[in-house]
Amino acid sequence: MNPRDILKFLLFVLVLLSGISRANHRRNEVDKRPNIIFLLTDDHRWDALGSMGNPVIRTPNLDELAQRGYLFRNAYVTTSICAVSRASILTGQHMAKHSIDDFGTDFSPEAFKITYPMVLKRNGYRVGFIGKFGVGENPPAEQFDFWSCTEKGQPPYIFYDGNGKPVHHTDSIGRDIVKFLVSQDTSTQPFCLSVSFKAPHELDGRPPEYVVQEEFANWYNSTTVPVPESTKPAYWDSLPPFFKAPESIARYRWQTFFSSPETYQESVKDYYRLISGVDAEVGKLMVHLQNHGLDDNTIIIFMGDNGFYLGEHGLEGKWFAHEESIRVPLIIYDPRKSAVDPGRAVDQIALNIDIAPTILSLAGIGHDSIPTDMQGVDLTESINHGIPTRERFYYEHRFYGSPHIPVSEAVVSLDYKYIWYPEHQYEEFFDLTENRWEVHNQATNEAYADLIAAFQRSFADLKAQARE
Repeated sequence: MNPRDILKFLLFVLVLLSGISRANHRRNEVDKRPNIIFLLTDDHRWDALGSMGNPVIRTPNLDELAQRGYLFRNAYVTTSICAVSRASILTGQHMAKHSIDDFGTDFSPEAFKITYPMVLKRNGYRVGFIGKFGVGENPPAEQFDFWSCTEKGQPPYIFYDGNGKPVHHTDSIGRDIVKFLVSQDTSTQPFCLSVSFKAPHELDGRPPEYVVQEEFANWYNSTTVPVPESTKPAYWDSLPPFFKAPESIARYRWQTFFSSPETYQESVKDYYRLISGVDAEVGKLMVHLQNHGLDDNTIIIFMGDNGFYLGEHGLEGKWFAHEESIRVPLIIYDPRKSAVDPGRAVDQIALNIDIAPTILSLAGIGHDSIPTDMQGVDLTESINHGIPTRERFYYEHRFYGSPHIPVSEAVVSLDYKYIWYPEHQYEEFFDLTENRWEVHNQATNEAYADLIAAFQRSFADLKAQARE
């Protein structure tokens, strides 16, 4: 080999080694990006956690996450119904923007491209989904690297394994979480796993029922659950007449679960038992992450898809704009920060539409690469820099309509709430600083006239923005 050929060969080797070095460097950069697990419960109201001040419910694992992470004490949804809220979580958009306002509408291919799992996938993440997808009738299973969901919009609580043995939905999800984590090669790419529990949603039927794991069936037996002030008949009486149609779904379900002291106690305990079952799976998840060396680089976000009436206002369910219906738990635990910034409560308003941009930001995706169609805000800016999220927000619920579920819209702040029922041309205004149970409608009170006018202007502005 002549000297010129030797020189060419050496240059080739240097270029090859340089390429390998750059590739390894890029891979190491990918390895450093955090894994993300998003946990979603169904019909989980904000105060059904020990860390949110509930004196009865036992949720030690979620409480530990809240203690070590960030607990959002004022988290809400922009539409309180499963399918719509889930679409808003995935897209970071109001219902008015993504236009999914029922249980049968699927994401269009174009709309699904800007959901947080697909944005992460395009940026090198392995993405999985477990549990209840809950949007449309044809979920995009083929778009995920790992998929374990039933095709039913509302999955059953009891499954049967290969041996014909019954398995509770919560336990089934726990098994699938382990399958995903075992299958993950963390040396090549980070992952984002979305996990959606059915619990604590009741099993729909006539009558509906709660299906509790056997392990938790006797929990809370010796406990008496405190009965809220707003379960008294006077609060039902104070609702506008159109709430009281014989076809009212919320009132029918109230009859099943809360119409006597005995059924109230058992129904709330069953609701708590289902949440405690989820909490146990969170504990198992944390142990698995620790045992496999994933605990120091895996962010966990926990949220409810909407709130839930436990008999307040004489109602059961969600849908309407009362606090019980629209407030949810939200915890963000980032182990990379817990050592230097121990857990703390965050009082800024957080919304379900904030989840998508927050997940993308936590994954290191710059603001310039986050889809501009996302209407939520990055909650890490509030956490890290104290930047305010918003003073108030627009709420809407249009599924079904009167007489079953009256359509409602609202503007919500931490201190006041304006609600509009367009079918009935009826408005409410509540001073939450004066009465948090939302029973004294101040809409015709002259003392609030200027404030109501301001909220009406906000209503028009925020409604228009939700459609942009």
